Amino acid sequence: MMTSAASRRAPRLFGISDLHIAYDENRKFVDGLWPEHEGDWLIVAGDIGEVMSDIEWALRLLTERFDTVIWSPGNHELWTPRDDPNQLRGEARYRHLVELCRSLGVHTPEDPFPVWRGEGGPAVVAPLFLLYDYTFRPAGKHSKKAALDYAYETGVVCTDEMLLHPDPYATREDWCRARVALTQERLDALDPELPTVLINHWPVVREPTRILTYPEFALWCGTEATADWPVRYRAAAVVYGHLHIPRTIWHEGVPHVEVSVGYPREWRRERHPSPRLRQILPAPERP
Repeated sequence: MMTSAASRRAPRLFGISDLHIAYDENRKFVDGLWPEHEGDWLIVAGDIGEVMSDIEWALRLLTERFDTVIWSPGNHELWTPRDDPNQLRGEARYRHLVELCRSLGVHTPEDPFPVWRGEGGPAVVAPLFLLYDYTFRPAGKHSKKAALDYAYETGVVCTDEMLLHPDPYATREDWCRARVALTQERLDALDPELPTVLINHWPVVREPTRILTYPEFALWCGTEATADWPVRYRAAAVVYGHLHIPRTIWHEGVPHVEVSVGYPREWRRERHPSPRLRQILPAPERP
C-alpha cells in the first residue's frame, strides 16, 4: 500500500500484462498490487484470464486502486473455454469485454485515447487490438501453410488454434487485417505534435520474438503490417506482453517494454525476473 512519503511523489504511468489469475499465485500477486504514488495510471496489456468472472474481478480491483486503468485485450481473454458460462465467440466476445471495461471505467481500444500529462508527457496513451496474421514466420517458410505445417510437425502450436474463434471473420488473419486498418485510421488522426505510448498485447515489431526458445511460436505473435508504427506514430514507448520475457529492448530509437507477469513456473527462470509493475513514463533511459 502507498506510504505517506510515496503519495507525495509525482505520479507515474506503469504497465503490466499476462496476469493469468487462474493460478493461485498470480491471483495473490494481483491482490497485492498497489500504486506507488498517488495518481498513478496502470496499463493492463492483456491476458488477465480466460473466464469473464476472473477478468471482472481483476479489473474492478485495479480500478479501485489506480487513478486510471487502460486495457488492451490478449489472446486468453478472447478464448471461449468450455468452463466459462459466457460462450460468446470472436468479435462478440471482444465487444462484451469492452462493455465490461466501460462499466468499470476502464479505457479500451474502442474509446478516445487518454493523454498522459504527468512526467514524461504529454503523450497519447493508445491501447490497441491488432491480433496477428502468421507473417512472423520461421526462416525458409515463405507461406502461411508452410509455416503452420512446420509448427504442427514440431508440436509448437498455440492454443488459439482451438479456442480463439474469429467470428464473424473467416480467419484470424482477416480479423487482424480489419483491426490494423481501423487502428491505423485512428492513429493517423492524432495530433502530429504529440508523442504516443502504443499498447498491444502482441509485439508490434518482430524483434522481441527473435529470442524465443521455439521460433515457430512467433506465428501467433504479431503482424509485419505494423513494423513502422513506433516511428510513424512518434512512440515514446511501446508496451506489449504475450512472450513472457519481461525486458526492455530498443529498436529504431524506441523502447519496447514487455510487462508480462507470466506463470509461476517461469518466475524461477533467469530471463524472467520476479513479477512487478514496470514504469513506462517517464520512459527508461537508454543504456
